[in-house]
Amino acid sequence: MTRDQLTIGVLALQGDYDAHRQTLNRLGVRCILVRKPDELDEIDGLVIPGGESSTFLKFLEREGFLTRLRDFVAQKPAFGTCAGAILLAKEVTNPEQESLGALDIAIQRNAYGRQIDSSIMTGPTKLDGAPMEMVFIRAPRIERTGVGVEVLAERDHHPVLVRQGKTLAATFHPELSSDTRVHELFLNMVREQKKSGLSTNFC
Repeated sequence: MTRDQLTIGVLALQGDYDAHRQTLNRLGVRCILVRKPDELDEIDGLVIPGGESSTFLKFLEREGFLTRLRDFVAQKPAFGTCAGAILLAKEVTNPEQESLGALDIAIQRNAYGRQIDSSIMTGPTKLDGAPMEMVFIRAPRIERTGVGVEVLAERDHHPVLVRQGKTLAATFHPELSSDTRVHELFLNMVREQKKSGLSTNFC
């Protein structure tokens, strides 16, 4: 495999992981579905899909998966959507629960209540191009961002797309839209990280 090729993993324990896989395949990237801790060793970056964050945690209790995953996101790029954003957050409320702590945000689960279980909106973004379609399904809400967190899109003055270094999170579902800009951003983040690592190794 040449140095500029990427292998992206999608955590496939529950949730709509296949929609992420299809998006990544459309972008011409090799993608594997990650179901075991050892499979983290094969990938350059990881997508954590939507689903139910507390259920994710139950699956991750097996075989030391949570510890391996926490180590992975501390070292390599990760992108979480909806429940994935909750898992990446430093602080989780409604209720409080364990997380990976990779992203300096406070996030509230099911923040909009049942009256907005699902909605689609279009809003501005700092990414190049037109306003972005955003699909929200029982979305969490980011209540606080740390100093190093860049807000790339908002909804009602709350961040919905944020980046901190090699970690990206969205409270909506870009994998359910035909707009691939968020996934493309993540792939560029992985390339930057990999290039940086190669530069260090070949000095």
